[in-house]
Amino acid sequence: MQALLLAGGMGSRLRPITEDLPKPMVPLGNRPWLASLILHLRKEGVSRFVLAVKHHAHVIEEYFGDGSSLGVEIRYAREREYLGTAGAIKNAEPYLEDRFLVVNADIVHLVDLERLLAFHAEHGGAVTIGLTEVEDPSAYGVVAQGERGEILRFVEKPKIEEAPSRRINAGVYVLERRVLDAIPRGREVSIEREIFPRLIAEGAGVYGLLLDGYWMDIGTPERYRQAHWDLLDGAFRLPEFPAGAKSGIYVGRRVRIGKNVRLVPPLLLSDDVVVEDDAVVGPYAILGEGVRVGRGATVTRTILWRRARVGELSHLSETIGCEGVETPPAYTVHAAILKVSRERLLALRAAAQVASSASAEEVAPKAVPNR
Repeated sequence: MQALLLAGGMGSRLRPITEDLPKPMVPLGNRPWLASLILHLRKEGVSRFVLAVKHHAHVIEEYFGDGSSLGVEIRYAREREYLGTAGAIKNAEPYLEDRFLVVNADIVHLVDLERLLAFHAEHGGAVTIGLTEVEDPSAYGVVAQGERGEILRFVEKPKIEEAPSRRINAGVYVLERRVLDAIPRGREVSIEREIFPRLIAEGAGVYGLLLDGYWMDIGTPERYRQAHWDLLDGAFRLPEFPAGAKSGIYVGRRVRIGKNVRLVPPLLLSDDVVVEDDAVVGPYAILGEGVRVGRGATVTRTILWRRARVGELSHLSETIGCEGVETPPAYTVHAAILKVSRERLLALRAAAQVASSASAEEVAPKAVPNR
């Protein structure tokens, strides 16, 4: 099976986090969400991927390469200009097979692919749209369906009392290759507003299936944080996520915890985290790889990416700290996004690489001369 992952959006509502980072590459738990998505789809039987990229595409390409490190094949469809959802699919046409999966890569959902493909094969139409239900559909395009699941029309942002359902597009599709013929080339095209309504009008067969499980668009800081709290609460499970005890404390490898430290679940301590004496971590704290929390500091309802540093006696709450950020001692931060410049981040990464190489040389076995 082949999957096209739409990963080229700018993520403007998530700025400044996405100023120099594609939105699907933001960490969720202890790794980029896009990596977790690929690992899940691999488990579901997808071995061939096409990634539609635009915004800071090099970040994705350098991280995944040809996909061999994850046991899959990855090719890239690069957009010179923003083409919209359908335009991005059309741009990837040279790489696409007769039937393929399309996933909006900035939405957190672990699709049951077998069920989706079985429904698609059963109805025999050109399109299957994965659907999810929301409490308030007035901010979305809502679908009206027939008895067999065929989509009759889309109703854009209806009043709650006028909505034909609470079902909306979940950003997951199964498409037959003939759908590509309906998409114009070389301009921005919306699959939701232009292509699907056109296919419905032409009787091509557009069907919808209500998906099971967790669904979250992580396109705002509030929803990005909420996805982490849901993860810690067990609402969904990421591939290769650290095992957690019933206590709700998830711990990686080589974690060091000082004296009189208070850990308040739920929380995640990723690999190589250091929590110094008298600190308080949690509830709802995500500490990425190599994070250091200083003596007497408090970190609650906060997400810290890899190599972040919290100064002693500092207090962080409702905060997102991106890679390499540092807070001074005795500093209070609430409801903020902390981010270092791209130049500073590259310098930190280079220094970390030098330190890692030096450490490896120290522990490497030395040759003993023959006597």
